[in-house]
Amino acid sequence: MSHSVLVVEDEPNIVLSLQFIMKQAGFAVRVAEDGDKAVREVTRKVPDIVLLDIMLPKTDGFTVCETIKSDPRCKKVKIIMLSAKSRDADREKALALGADDFITKPFSTRELGDRVRQLLGLTTDSAQAS
Repeated sequence: MSHSVLVVEDEPNIVLSLQFIMKQAGFAVRVAEDGDKAVREVTRKVPDIVLLDIMLPKTDGFTVCETIKSDPRCKKVKIIMLSAKSRDADREKALALGADDFITKPFSTRELGDRVRQLLGLTTDSAQAS
């Protein structure tokens, strides 16, 4: 069974990059270009993980995150917030609203893939104990 990823991003080049990364990793990928569509997509079919931009048309990523996390059907959904903003206040707000991780753009494709797999429990943490 393939895990599903909802990419919520309004910048077409970033959407293409995220789709490519996630499909290469074997995930089923859906896309929403704004916050309202993201909420509708989650309602239609709950994903395993959401890659969620903060600055979106219609409804911002913070509100989308809060909406997803308040839905009882979405208790297991993991959310990684993506932002060009690197302020600590944005990271703290995202995590306080229920985001599981926060990645600043531009991001490493390898790091993003690793974090998605880790949040979904698809990798064993090989951190060395020394």
